[in-house]
Amino acid sequence: MARTIAKDHDQKRSHILDTAAKKFATEGYDRVSMTKLAEACGVSKATIYHYYTSKEAILFDALDTYLCDLRDRICGLDVTFEAPEEALYHVVREILTAYEGSDEIHRVQATNLANLSPKQQAILKAYQQDLVQFMSDVVERNAKEMFAQDQVKLRGITMSIFGMLNSYYIWEHAATREEREAYALLVTDILLRGVRGL
Repeated sequence: MARTIAKDHDQKRSHILDTAAKKFATEGYDRVSMTKLAEACGVSKATIYHYYTSKEAILFDALDTYLCDLRDRICGLDVTFEAPEEALYHVVREILTAYEGSDEIHRVQATNLANLSPKQQAILKAYQQDLVQFMSDVVERNAKEMFAQDQVKLRGITMSIFGMLNSYYIWEHAATREEREAYALLVTDILLRGVRGL
């Protein structure tokens, strides 16, 4: 007979992942044992192992859940019929909004991919590549003729946008929704002025 899943299974799993992200981000992945994690979650070590076979499995699930959700949220935006500059602002604003409240997992993502297997890394990098491609397509709409002649420049500008967005949480992690929207407008303005001035 198949084992039934507890009604609060997903809730407990989310609690473990959220707690792990905080511990990994503040103490470092290498310093957090399964015992420490169980204590932080307020559960037994056996309970942790009921959900995950290893610390690596927790790290991967935390990053996989975060990046998959982020990819689906951003790449699922329908900006087809928006003006090029409006589409760019829409995507930049949505990314900053999605980052809100995700400081710990964002930091874990930036520093811990090397702790995963090559296969796991490939899965996570595929999510990132989807995001980069989506942003690249939106950026390209703003200067099609120029970027058609210079794909290297297109990639450089696309990655620069992510650089600005990915750094924002470090020095403005407590930013309000309005401040994030204002920064999204600033990033869009910087990009459009730069691209159209080239």
